[in-house]
Amino acid sequence: MNAHRGSAVLSSATFKVQPSATGLIDNHRLRLFSGSANVQLSQEVARYVGMDLGPMIRKRFADGELYVQIQESIRGCDVYLIQPCCQPVNDHLMELLIMVDACRRASARQVTAVVPYYGYARADRKTAGRESITAKLVANLITEAGANRVLAMDLHSAQIQGYFDIPFDHVYGSPVLLDYLASKQLPDLVVVSPDVGGVARARAFAKKLGDAPLAIIDKRRHAHNVAEVLNIIGDVKGKTAVLVDDMIDTGGTIAEGARLLREEGARQVYACATHAVFSPPAIERLSSGLFEEVIVTNTIPIPENNRFPQLVVLSVANLLGETIWRIHEDTSVSSMFR
Repeated sequence: MNAHRGSAVLSSATFKVQPSATGLIDNHRLRLFSGSANVQLSQEVARYVGMDLGPMIRKRFADGELYVQIQESIRGCDVYLIQPCCQPVNDHLMELLIMVDACRRASARQVTAVVPYYGYARADRKTAGRESITAKLVANLITEAGANRVLAMDLHSAQIQGYFDIPFDHVYGSPVLLDYLASKQLPDLVVVSPDVGGVARARAFAKKLGDAPLAIIDKRRHAHNVAEVLNIIGDVKGKTAVLVDDMIDTGGTIAEGARLLREEGARQVYACATHAVFSPPAIERLSSGLFEEVIVTNTIPIPENNRFPQLVVLSVANLLGETIWRIHEDTSVSSMFR
């Protein structure tokens, strides 16, 4: 298992695929390009697929406007654009849209937006009057820009797939996280959902860990990024608790959950999440001694100043690379997660 504690720079993580997967791709028709959001992940994906990233010019005009130009012919090619919508979200989203438009105008046969982290996903429905559903708005923007397909990982809510009228492949970072946890052989595991909304995700995670027991943290949210934890449903005393979520933003929910788990007698507490958003004051909360390890993936690049000793970063490059290969070869993607 390739995992570095406290480091954001990792080689490809373990993901078991068919040995013959790479090397079968028609490189004359497949092209990979990377936006500026996470170039290292894109390079790892390209390495798994067995090709180089395509040449592209990215620059800004004096007023901050973005400019993109593809530097090779992609006429009739299947183009995959790798760009998570992480901070700064607006710039990276706009860059993705410009890349899609450039490829469409260059006569690409098919343009697939590979979005490891789908931005603006938390506003996925109306919970009050006069507010926007930004998850749907982003879907409209990507589609109207000219994307023929979208590949995303661990959406904040699965219903976002339904916002698209083009093919959408939703993959999960859980195989990478599960493989790492299994290698640690942790005793007396209990999988914990940090809120009621994440129960389905935690239940699926627990099933893959040998049908581990499940616990749920009941919380009340008073405002965005502000949560008050009330109690735990389930037995965690003397157990190794694994908190599972799709993302860690400010870390308030998961830190309060860990504090309550400690108070209820949990022997060890681990946190697992696919997307390490890490908005302030997340680092202070996560490195405060509440967790044995905070395990995330590299869908979002983690800068040097956001590293801390308990952090473990796993690469999803092999998983994304295998998915791209299967889409290109018209083979099953869902069978990877059975």
